[in-house]
Amino acid sequence: MEIKKNDEFELVITDLGSEGEGIGRFDGMPFFIKGAIPGDTVLAGVTKMKKTYGYARIVKILDPSPDRVAPACPIAGRCGGCQLQHMSYAAQLKHKQDKVLNDLVRIGGIVKDSFVFPAGDEICAAESGKAAADGRISFYPIIGMGEPYHYRNKGQFPVGTSKDGSIISGFYAGHTHSIIDTGSCMLQHPITDLLMAAVKEYMREAGVSAYDEEAAAEKGASRGSADEPGIVRHVLTRVGYRTGEVMVCVVINAKKLPKEELLVSRLEEAVLNYNSRINDRAAGTGAADIPAVPEDTSEYHLASVSLNINTRNTNVIMGEKCRLLFGNLYITDCIGDIKYRISPLSFYQVNPVQTQKLYATALEFAGLTGKETVWDLYCGIGTISLFLAQRAKKVYGVEIVGQAIGDARANAELNNISNAEFFVGAAEEVLPAKYAADPSMRADVIVVDPPRKGCDEALLECITKLEPKKIVYVSCDPATLSRDVKYLGQHGYALKAVRPCDMFPQTSHVECVTLLQRMSNTRERTITPDVEMED
Repeated sequence: MEIKKNDEFELVITDLGSEGEGIGRFDGMPFFIKGAIPGDTVLAGVTKMKKTYGYARIVKILDPSPDRVAPACPIAGRCGGCQLQHMSYAAQLKHKQDKVLNDLVRIGGIVKDSFVFPAGDEICAAESGKAAADGRISFYPIIGMGEPYHYRNKGQFPVGTSKDGSIISGFYAGHTHSIIDTGSCMLQHPITDLLMAAVKEYMREAGVSAYDEEAAAEKGASRGSADEPGIVRHVLTRVGYRTGEVMVCVVINAKKLPKEELLVSRLEEAVLNYNSRINDRAAGTGAADIPAVPEDTSEYHLASVSLNINTRNTNVIMGEKCRLLFGNLYITDCIGDIKYRISPLSFYQVNPVQTQKLYATALEFAGLTGKETVWDLYCGIGTISLFLAQRAKKVYGVEIVGQAIGDARANAELNNISNAEFFVGAAEEVLPAKYAADPSMRADVIVVDPPRKGCDEALLECITKLEPKKIVYVSCDPATLSRDVKYLGQHGYALKAVRPCDMFPQTSHVECVTLLQRMSNTRERTITPDVEMED
């Protein structure tokens, strides 16, 4: 049967895709449908056909899934920020847990019967050890959030102009650069709404225009030309959930703004307004229009206002240089007992409540006693490194971005941590060179927390040749995790424990911590660093 665009047919949704779209089969062919969830029966309208699959839209929901709920956000269907608000949170957690398990089986080649599923939320070392000794893999329940909204400590908002000339900001519609104007976001810290309103108020008062990406691309216009494409491109916000420190960084297509002091003033007013409203909420007076957030502090203060200069004709958000307008070029926040200094360009986990649980799981899997040497690869600003340093003899962090290593060293000093050391470079080059120079630096445990693409194979090869006793792999993509687990399994490491963590409720993404151990029959090997010797 030939299926073509605009055909309509009934479809039962049985699964979710990697971006949260529903998947159902018609005449044996899979179709991806945005907004559909498992258990739905829909009338589907074909929008695009490929050779082996197709895309469709929901014409009508014929029989809704029992897991379908009304989204908390009125623009959830149009905005690209959330994919699963129309799915109950319990169902979201089950789907994410199943995805990790299924990817490990399908991509990682792990036999499904190898898994055991401990009950309860606590990790039991004795129970895990017994399962590992029996050749079983402990798969712990996913770590969910008690309140899965308003958890994000960071926002990046494009700024534009509507058809009637109004300044708008918000999020891009899925797979487009069309801005959906957003007055409030259910995932961001609520103070963010007031900060964005303050920036737009400043722009109107100071006569500052929004950047037009399409105009810039079409005309090749730049600042100072007759067809200049506007000034304000994006606004970045960060909020310290534990410290109450607030950052606003305005990304501009210029080197300065008119009336910069007015921008600072409007932002200060926004923070004071927020404090007043949370005080009213606590006292039970006034309008209860400010939702509570996880680990909410009692008072917030504006700690950093800066400009990020990005005059390139590009869709890359941030430029390389920032100019301070107010306060410091950083804020601080805490994960557990560790305080971190965070700049506009720093990578820092966006969900502080779940990050503490994620890192605590990594710490449990590492099984540190205070005698171990740990290497943290992809260490960034030292978030995991310093967390591990609380229980390790020595921690070494490696990161290819020099600025991040500077931040990591500053964070170690900030916390008076003396048993953490950081190196700039590619881990597959740094590790063997350091090992050769000083055998005492050999790792008992290696921790990796790579980007979504997973670990480079050169790094995995380096790790297996260096033969640490344990590898703790923190992943933000179950598919690439499973691919890398398969490689490690073929090179002497057995998967022993798995725990998913929902870092991004209402979205399709899931993080995961896994423990791999070196198999006892792995033969001893040495490694020679790849360095050129002079004659």
